[in-house]
Amino acid sequence: MPKGYDLRRAGTFSGMELLLVAVLVVLLVGGFVWWRRERAAREARSLADVRADAQRWYERLGGQVMNLHGDAPAVRQALVDAAERYNAAGSQLEQAGTVHQYRLARETALEGLAYARAARVALGLDPGPELPPLAAAQGTGELTRERQVQVQGQTFKAGPQPGRDTPYYYPGGRLQGRPVPAGWYSTPWWKTALGAGAGVIGGMLIADALFSPAFADPGYGDEAGSQEGFGDGAADQGDFGGDQAADFGGAAGDFGGGDFGGGDFGGGDFGGGDF
Repeated sequence: MPKGYDLRRAGTFSGMELLLVAVLVVLLVGGFVWWRRERAAREARSLADVRADAQRWYERLGGQVMNLHGDAPAVRQALVDAAERYNAAGSQLEQAGTVHQYRLARETALEGLAYARAARVALGLDPGPELPPLAAAQGTGELTRERQVQVQGQTFKAGPQPGRDTPYYYPGGRLQGRPVPAGWYSTPWWKTALGAGAGVIGGMLIADALFSPAFADPGYGDEAGSQEGFGDGAADQGDFGGDQAADFGGAAGDFGGGDFGGGDFGGGDFGGGDF
């Protein structure tokens, strides 16, 4: 045993060692508390930012809904859809408590503004500044030419401008993974197609006819890309697949029917038996 070794001190710490351990523990606990507070502050700032952004678009939509009026069918239909999104976004904002929920409310408000912008076009007014792109419409393109097809004895029309035969605006989205370009349509067939059963089958047939040049539309058989009647995104999707298919399906589920809620036409023009 080394000379001077004190058995009573074996396995014990000196006062200085205990002090150093205590200081280290305090520093670790203090650092952890500081990190938690900073993280909470960042999350609070992020939540406040997305809340303010969603509220801004919601209020802008409210102004459009309140101030736009018109008797033309295209105007009325677009304003009905804009008002639906306004009500849905307001409900979402009331219930939101997370960044994701506020972003969904923002998306709903932006979709409503897309309909309000369409109403301005139908009224012959300046549509105003461009809106941020809708997540659900990413990569779907927009109609650039008028189209008309026959599906199971019914005529369906679509085009880039509102008209007597195309009073229903759609800002773009996906149907069973297939892009549906933004534009004006003769009937809101996509609403029933987002349901189930015969509506899905009928909607897919209409989508095939309207957006597949070789099917029921011989005037477009030898053309490609934007020459087919829709461009800026739709032509890049190959056989209507692509990475964005999942995005649209997720958005439709998140909005819980708010985007395409069949309030306007539920069970009316497009009952399951029509297809």
